[in-house]
Amino acid sequence: MTTKNSTLAPFPGHPGAARRVSDLLPVFPWDKLEPYKVTALAHPGGICDFSVGTPVDPVPEVIQKALAAATDTPGYPTVWGPEELREAVAGWLRRRLGAEIGPRAVLPTVGSKELVAWLPTQLGLGPGDQVAYPRLAYPTYEVGARLCGAEPVEYDSVDELDGSRVRLLWVNSPSNPTGRVLGADELRRTVAWAREHRVLLVSDECYFELGWEAEPVSVLRPDICGDGHEGLLAVHSLSKRSNLAGYRASFVAGDPVVVKELLEVRKHGGMIVPAPVQAATAAALGDDAHVAEQRERYAARRAALRAALEAYGFRIEHSEASLYLWATQDRPCWETVAELAGLGILVAPGDFYGPAGDRFVRVAFTATDERVAAAVERLNAAR
Repeated sequence: MTTKNSTLAPFPGHPGAARRVSDLLPVFPWDKLEPYKVTALAHPGGICDFSVGTPVDPVPEVIQKALAAATDTPGYPTVWGPEELREAVAGWLRRRLGAEIGPRAVLPTVGSKELVAWLPTQLGLGPGDQVAYPRLAYPTYEVGARLCGAEPVEYDSVDELDGSRVRLLWVNSPSNPTGRVLGADELRRTVAWAREHRVLLVSDECYFELGWEAEPVSVLRPDICGDGHEGLLAVHSLSKRSNLAGYRASFVAGDPVVVKELLEVRKHGGMIVPAPVQAATAAALGDDAHVAEQRERYAARRAALRAALEAYGFRIEHSEASLYLWATQDRPCWETVAELAGLGILVAPGDFYGPAGDRFVRVAFTATDERVAAAVERLNAAR
């Protein structure tokens, strides 16, 4: 029997709807890795999962205590956060980045991935605009462009770009996936190009505290950008440096006019960092000791994995910073993924980060010491 409403269009989001947002997006990369994860899980010694850079070490006690002390917060927090939080961010920016920036030019965000994905939309970009990002890059830069209907554009050098169409330019140093660090001269040239063409430059600096063979530089530093931060934003995360991926603790800082615009949009959208997390973020940014301790853990894991991979026959390129080794056997990346999965070792294929990575794999050294040692033993035994 035909019902009265049988000829109506499907509900939004249902199959057959006129427009589904998911249709605008690429396949979620890690879904394609699942069969290889099954293989790695079947190894008698268990899986050594280096595919995702998720922290495994404890949240530092100073941060846990700050979170616990703020749990009795029944009222709504503000999008901007309390003055103490913004002062803590500004103080860290001055101390660690050498950036002279006031608390009115910083804004907490609900994790850095959220900001990357929704920034073009929140800035009003859309069809006809271009969002540019490095040719080898974190996939969410492209996702952010597609969500607002803008055109995603890859680049090796900003000189390749059409300055009349690009509205938002991403740089990422240290890089995910390659670990490459952009030098001061290159950053200065990029800032100059962006300002000349009135393009907003957003620097993803989430791995800033994790330089190994090179010292990362922020676009907010005076010798890079001059006396002001017009047309510049920097994105920072506490996920890696402080083991706070589960807290979704991050912030954006820079051009006070753009930060104010983002604040107004995000207030309407209710994009609020929970009050206990705001308190934990302030505590984390005020303590450098736990960061140094975590760096020592990562440095040891990095050294062990790098030596084992090179002895096995890999070449490591860049990788001078961040939490990854960018490794190649000079053959298709999925062949390498399959081979390592047979050893119970799961890594990310380089083409997750663009076609230019199709002969590389990304190896995260965020697993426990025990899992790193197990992987090293397997690699050495299989040589």
